[in-house]
Amino acid sequence: MVGEAAASKTEFGIVLAKDGGIVNSGCTVVVESVLQKYPDGRFDVLTRGQRRFIIQSIDQEKAYLRGEVEYFADEEDQPAPAELRRKAVAAHRAMLQALNEEGAESKQVKPLSEDDALLSFHLAEDVDDLDFRNMLQRSRSETERLGAFIEFTNKYVERKQYAAKMKRTAPMNGHGHKRVAPE
Repeated sequence: MVGEAAASKTEFGIVLAKDGGIVNSGCTVVVESVLQKYPDGRFDVLTRGQRRFIIQSIDQEKAYLRGEVEYFADEEDQPAPAELRRKAVAAHRAMLQALNEEGAESKQVKPLSEDDALLSFHLAEDVDDLDFRNMLQRSRSETERLGAFIEFTNKYVERKQYAAKMKRTAPMNGHGHKRVAPE
């Protein structure tokens, strides 16, 4: 399916696989480029999101899932408030800085425009929490998404920093954050 879409430059849908199934929403994407091809026929691709959708029904007749979907866009006519956009960009910058300082992960700060109508999606590219990203994708409000992003970042940074600390600490005593009781 991906190979056909790449060759014909058509879009296909991507959904989050979770708990032995899939969530009922997703996004269509187009293949921007094939990054690497492997001898066994697999390949790595770079894609770009296009349209969000809710799955109405699933067709399992082919080797890959197909479905009837309903496309949706944001319900707001007005852009998110400028102050909210500024706060979201500042939260993103602080998140990347904290993660880079802690060594939790290394991300480069990319230029972002506060005027971008879909700023929340660009900010979320640096978050590897798929449940959070799926929640953002389902939202029909940029204002709601930006607020959720701001609220999410502090807890996310804490989790990532804690995981990085445990990665460093665990090899030392095998117990992570727990102290070994003297015998």
